[in-house]
Formats: sequence, C-alpha cells, structure tokens
Amino acid sequence: MKIYADRFPTAARQLLTDLLVVAWVYAAIRGALWLHDLVQKLAVPGQKLEGAGSGLADNLADAGSKVRRVPLVGDELTAPFRQAADAARGLADAGRDQQHLVDQLALALAIAVLIFPLGLVLFGWLPLRVRWMRRAGSAAKLAVGPAGRDLLALRALATQPLGKLTRIGPDVAEAWRRGDDATVDALAALELRQLGLRGRGR
Repeated sequence: MKIYADRFPTAARQLLTDLLVVAWVYAAIRGALWLHDLVQKLAVPGQKLEGAGSGLADNLADAGSKVRRVPLVGDELTAPFRQAADAARGLADAGRDQQHLVDQLALALAIAVLIFPLGLVLFGWLPLRVRWMRRAGSAAKLAVGPAGRDLLALRALATQPLGKLTRIGPDVAEAWRRGDDATVDALAALELRQLGLRGRGR
C-alpha cells in the first residue's frame, strides 16, 4: 500500500501550525532587534560626552604643554591645565561607561523578550512536532505490509471515535476479526488520516 501526503484537514492544520510557528519566531526576533536598536539610542548622549571630554582633554593638554614653555613660571601655570584635562578625561570615561551600560541593557532586554516566545517553541511546539513525525513515520512503515495494516486497523478500533468506525460498516469489529481486507484497509486508512497520511489499496 503506497502512502501519499494527506490533503485532509490534519495535514493542513499541521502545515498551518508550522507556518505560524515560523512567523512567531520571526516576529519575536524582529521585535527583539527593534527593542535592542531602540535602547541603543540611549547611548547617544554617552557618545557625545565621550567625544566632548576627549576633545577637551586633548586641547587642555596641548595648551598646558605650550604654557610650560613660559620661563620661570611655566610649571606653575601648567598645573590648572593638567587638572582640567584630568577632569575632562573623567567626563570621557563617564561617557564610555554610560555606553557600556546601555549596551548591556539593550542585550539583556533583547534576550528577555526572546525567552518567552522561543521557550514556547522549544519546549511546547517542538516536542509535539517531533512526536508527531515519529508517529507518522512509524505508521507509514507499518502501512506497507499486511501485518502493519492489521496493527493500524486495531489501533483505529481502539482509539477512533465510534461515529467514524460505524461509517466503515455496521459490524466493523467483526469484519476486522474475520480479516476482511476492505475493512482492514478502511480502518488502516482511518488511522493514517488521523496522522496526516492516507493509504491506497494494494
């Protein structure tokens, strides 16, 4: 019995779920990146402070080196410039620290935003998807042989709703016990459809 991809609602629901999961992960990543970029904008004042402090420190140091050339009092006049340059470097360091803090905050928030949606995928959807793939693969292998078809038919008898079973025949269990090929095939096909597969007659 050959197995073909199912075009019935089970396979359609599975495909739709997969597409929704892909869209969910994409949206979560895009949202995390957007939040990261948004928080990174808070580092702009730190960048300006670092640039201004570094530039001021360089200018003061340069001025101090020129003042030092003044005879007799050059060293005394240099001290205020050196102190002011040190203060400017402190401003530049504060700007760098602020940028580093913003970088850490942006990364932490982006990761926090991703934890919940990716956790749902990894620990919710993925195990169910893997379990379905294993079940569908096992069913497809069983369906190629008579013994496998009997097992699928037996599972259908045990798990499928009574309404679906009675549509196969008024006494489907008795027909299965007799080994009626049409009944066994119908029951096996019913089980396969439940997994998103379908069987065709031998």
